[in-house]
Amino acid sequence: MDTYELMTRNVDEVVTDEEVRELAADPEGKRVYVGYEPSGVLHLGHLLTANKLIDLQDAGMEVVVLLADVHAYLNGKGTFEEIRETAEQMRAQFLAYGLEESRTEFVYGSEYQLEDDYVLDLHELELSTTLKRAQRAMAELQSGETAKVSHVVYPLMQALDIEYLDLDLAVGGMDQRKVHMLMREELPGLGYDARPCLHTPIVADLTTGEGKMSSSEGITISMEDSSDDLEEKVNSAFCPPTREPEGDLENPVLELFEYHVFPRFETVLVERPEKYGGDLTYETFEALATDLESGELHPADAKGTLASYLDELIAPGREKLLELRNA
Repeated sequence: MDTYELMTRNVDEVVTDEEVRELAADPEGKRVYVGYEPSGVLHLGHLLTANKLIDLQDAGMEVVVLLADVHAYLNGKGTFEEIRETAEQMRAQFLAYGLEESRTEFVYGSEYQLEDDYVLDLHELELSTTLKRAQRAMAELQSGETAKVSHVVYPLMQALDIEYLDLDLAVGGMDQRKVHMLMREELPGLGYDARPCLHTPIVADLTTGEGKMSSSEGITISMEDSSDDLEEKVNSAFCPPTREPEGDLENPVLELFEYHVFPRFETVLVERPEKYGGDLTYETFEALATDLESGELHPADAKGTLASYLDELIAPGREKLLELRNA
């Protein structure tokens, strides 16, 4: 595939297509980032955007990972010392997952977000942004949680980070779209350029196919899952023998093949006894999805294969996590 296709595969939205095509024409040395709040063990939500970062490194771009310790502090995730310890674990897991260390810069928000220039620019954003606009960009609060001033400041900081990290491209899940649109609207008012963005999909809830997979509900797959845990979770996943279930439901098993497995493996082997038709080999996601729809591939065989490949992907991070905890 060409550079543009590599940069944009498995994204839900490109903002804007013209700007990203311009980047794709000369990506070498350009800087792309994702920001992560240090809040725990990496899960498939983190790793979906990490897959995109790996694509962008393959395209020639330099990756910046913001370990957003100030954001985590504003979100009540602990002391700076506790947050920093979590962030260091996340850094090690990202590298174990496949980011190229020599082309990945890890930055703590506290390295620049407390400096005078940043704080003054943040105040300028506070002056120019209506409360209603900032609230639209806020992350959804958990049930029963009361909104605080810090929740409104949080997205303004995310917008400003894109300037202060000297970036050419911002990446995030579709849940970050409102923040990125705020950035594109407000940064020019400070004399800074708006940056293009890539938005990755949100994988559906593993057991129901509804909404999104959520670590807060305890139903996601993370790097601390054992092989047995992973197999149990995948085997209990919602996987009708259709590519597109009725209504608003999605097929999370197919989504995980599409967004996690096929980007990282050239072929996918489904091992089956001869009496059930023998092994199947797939070079593309489309071929696998078509066989599931036709009945050639049984959901149980799809689940078993998915569990095996996901286990291979997260095993290095799992081992690194155990190493850090035992140090």
